[in-house]
Amino acid sequence: MTNGLDLPVPLAHRVPDLGALELLLAVARVGSLGAAARELGITQPAASSRIRAMEARLGVALVDRSPRGSTLTAEGALVTDWARRVVEAAEAFDAGAQALRARRDSRLRVAASMTIAEYLLPGWLIALRAARPDTAVSLQAGNSATVAERVLAHEADLGFVEGLRVPDGLSSVVIAHDRLVVAVAPEHPWARRSAPVPAAELAGTSLILREFGSGTRQVLDAALATAGGLAVPLLELASTTAVKAAAVSGAGPCVLSELSLADELASRRLVEVPVADAVLRRSLRAVWPAGTRPAGPARDLLSLTRRPAA
Repeated sequence: MTNGLDLPVPLAHRVPDLGALELLLAVARVGSLGAAARELGITQPAASSRIRAMEARLGVALVDRSPRGSTLTAEGALVTDWARRVVEAAEAFDAGAQALRARRDSRLRVAASMTIAEYLLPGWLIALRAARPDTAVSLQAGNSATVAERVLAHEADLGFVEGLRVPDGLSSVVIAHDRLVVAVAPEHPWARRSAPVPAAELAGTSLILREFGSGTRQVLDAALATAGGLAVPLLELASTTAVKAAAVSGAGPCVLSELSLADELASRRLVEVPVADAVLRRSLRAVWPAGTRPAGPARDLLSLTRRPAA
C-alpha cells in the first residue's frame, strides 16, 4: 500500500494497535461492548470509539450493535481470528523480553580501578545489595586502562576509572573528585620541611609509583609534565597496598589517592608533603559503551554513586 506519492505506508499505520485487537477479542468473548470495556478497564464510549477507528482503518464493519448486545460481522469474525494470533505472538514476545530482562538483572559485572574498587565500591555494592538482593555482582579490579579495555570488550557492564581522559568508544559521567597526596615515612627529610616541595624537585625525585596505565600515574605524569617530567621510578608497583607498604618502610616518597592514605596519615605512619605548582586533583568517572545507557542493576549502581554519602 502507498500513500499516493508512491511511498509505502508504514505497517503501523495500516494495522490496528494491540489495544484495539484485545478489545475486539473481548467483544467476541463476552458478547457485549460494555462488558468488554469493563473487562479491559476503559469506558464504553472509549471502547466504541476504538472499534469505530479500527473499522475505519480496515475499511470493513466488524461489530453489529443492538440492544441485546454486540455480535461480530462475518468480516469481524475473520479479523478476530487474525487478531488472536497477533495477540498471542505479542504475549510470546513480551514473555521473551521479560526473560531477557530477568537474565540481565540476575547479574552485574563491574570493573573498577584499584582506588575506587577498594575505597568506594564496597559501600555502593552494599547499598545495591539491599535494593537488589537477587542480583549476583562480580567485581574485577585493575588499573584504569584495563578497566576501559574490559568495558569496551563487553566483559563488564559498568566500569569506574580515574584517568584524565576517557578512551574512544566509551561514554562517561563524573561521580566524584579525588586528590593525589605525596606521602613519606616520618623519618624522611621531607617530613620535616617547613615549605612545600617544588614541582620540579618532586619531578626529579625517584618515587614509589603505581604502574603505567593506572589513573594515578596518568594524573601525576600530566601534573609534572611542565616541570621536566617524572624521573625513573624508585619502585613501580601494581598494588596500592604494596606502594603504601614500601613508603611506610622508609624506602622513599609515594604518590597515591588521599582515599587510600587516610588511615596511614591519621596514624602518622605516613606524613603528607605539600607540593607547590602542581595540580594533583582528578575526576573519578563511571564508564560504559558509547551509544548505550546503563540499564537494570548497572543503572541502579550508577544512581547510588551519585548520591551524597551517608
